[in-house]
Amino acid sequence: MTGSCTTAKPTRIGVLAYQGDVREHMATLEAIGVEAVRANKAEHLEGLAGLIIPGGESTTMGKLLTVFGLDEEIRARHRQGMAVFGTCAGLILMAKRIENSEQARLGLMDITAARNAFGRQIQSFETDIDAPAIGPEPMRGVFIRAPYISDVGEGVEVLARFNDRIVLARQGRLLAAAFHPELIGETRLHRYFVDIAASAP
Repeated sequence: MTGSCTTAKPTRIGVLAYQGDVREHMATLEAIGVEAVRANKAEHLEGLAGLIIPGGESTTMGKLLTVFGLDEEIRARHRQGMAVFGTCAGLILMAKRIENSEQARLGLMDITAARNAFGRQIQSFETDIDAPAIGPEPMRGVFIRAPYISDVGEGVEVLARFNDRIVLARQGRLLAAAFHPELIGETRLHRYFVDIAASAP
């Protein structure tokens, strides 16, 4: 699904570019008329309204964030109003708590993440997700070694479940999805995030 972005003011959105489906996220942003920026250094965050943390290997990404000091920079930028959207591994990195893991993380969102909760990569699948806050029609999502959210704190809004497991949630200017909409041309979740990022903090 494509089209022009309905957000009124210009918005620059970064995509964390250490690994994962960076190009797909950037292409989705560009398809809805948003300037997409590859971000892997602190200076790349300057002037961004939002940052997308893509899928990948969360342990490796967490270590790289720490090594390059981007973890603290992202936290600081978020405190100043930058919105953050994590998909799959991005969800894990955004969580304050990760089941059975002390791995490096951003810890921005008051959620508990369960890793690889839908099985191994060979068990990946594609399905429709009902998320009324995003739109009346189901979204298509791809689950690849996907996590889910096993617990949420106060102030976290559950936006979608799959098989009774939380797979999409929002907390203020934070958005976390267990699945990949960007791999199949689904743009509505990105539009939703851009609207969050473009709104006043």
